[in-house]
Amino acid sequence: MRCDACEEIFCKDHITYANHKCMSSYKKDEEMNVPVCPLCNTPIPIKRGEMPDIKVGEHIDRDCQSDPAQNKRKIFTNKCSKGGCKQKEMIRVTCDQCHINYCLKHRHPLDHDCKPEDKPVSKSG
Repeated sequence: MRCDACEEIFCKDHITYANHKCMSSYKKDEEMNVPVCPLCNTPIPIKRGEMPDIKVGEHIDRDCQSDPAQNKRKIFTNKCSKGGCKQKEMIRVTCDQCHINYCLKHRHPLDHDCKPEDKPVSKSG
């Protein structure tokens, strides 16, 4: 029988890629082993050398259209108002002085250049 990857001829015992140590098997393995998202059944394209599990995880975190994946993304909806910060929190963290939403890192008045309504900012924070 002829190997479909390297085009060499082998007996039935050695026709598998592993049994004849086929040097061209990667061509066929990449075509046949495309990872599929377990939530939405979408094939996930990967490049040579990339870990399929990582790419599927990234797809679930960003692009997956299934209900569980979208619900997971909607948990963190409270975006920090500090310029340049992209952190999101599960709950609103509102400054007591300016009443603006921030992440846990920027929640204190001294951490976000707070402009209080009437009260001075203490240095003890």
